[in-house]
Amino acid sequence: MMARRSVLFTPGDEPSMMEKALEGDSDVVVFDLEDAVSPDRKEDAREAVSEVLDSVDDVSGDGDAPEVWVRVDPSSTGDDYGVGRPSCFVVPKAESADDVRGGAGEVTSRGLDCGVVPIVESAQGVLNADEIAASETVEAVVFGAEDLAADVGASRTKESNEVSYARQKVVTAAAAADVDGVDTLWTDFQDTEGLRRDAEWSVTLGYDGKLAIHPSQVEVVNEAFTPSEDRVEWAQRVLEAKDDAAGEGKGVFEVDGEMVDAPLISQAEQVVERARAAEML
Repeated sequence: MMARRSVLFTPGDEPSMMEKALEGDSDVVVFDLEDAVSPDRKEDAREAVSEVLDSVDDVSGDGDAPEVWVRVDPSSTGDDYGVGRPSCFVVPKAESADDVRGGAGEVTSRGLDCGVVPIVESAQGVLNADEIAASETVEAVVFGAEDLAADVGASRTKESNEVSYARQKVVTAAAAADVDGVDTLWTDFQDTEGLRRDAEWSVTLGYDGKLAIHPSQVEVVNEAFTPSEDRVEWAQRVLEAKDDAAGEGKGVFEVDGEMVDAPLISQAEQVVERARAAEML
């Protein structure tokens, strides 16, 4: 499992920013050909992304460098898929499995071996989150609260109660499909404490990572999605006790004065998985 704690967007028409992002600590860097690029800069952006992609030795995120994704512009009629081979293409405003298949078809037609990452950010997309997440070639699902709020006419608040149903629906769909769930961004990049609280809530909901729109947000997000040493040690004790209990034919056992059964075992396994992804183990 690779870590996808922080997913940093960077404008596709800014080569220096893309190169700098690749040198940072974000687990995933997304070269953005959609919202971050003005209509009259689209072709320049495609050329810039293509050149930077060509300079990246490994886009998979398996080594020390971040994983590299490219967010396409749905209005580009497929041109954005011609920029090269990132690890994944991000498909914004995905509203059905057909939208995912459309992106996968563009990838296949070019002979590329890339995953697809849909962004669920509309009312229709939320209603179809299950089929979107379960579509073939999907590697992760992103929840986009800002566009969703605009679509349904909601007013965004820092508490995010207005998007709570959709936020939980998307992470549940991702978990059911066994793909990563990436939570929405925190728009005020100067509000570090607000981001920290929101990222911690993302973890509580079960997300695997969170969007970032500024390099200063990366460290905060990474910290939130990295389990503490105490938590990792607890998880290891649980899994060791599980093996001992299994040898004795027990399904329920005690760790640190707490009775442990299947749900807590599953939590411990997730903690260890995240610790390994963050290279703590």
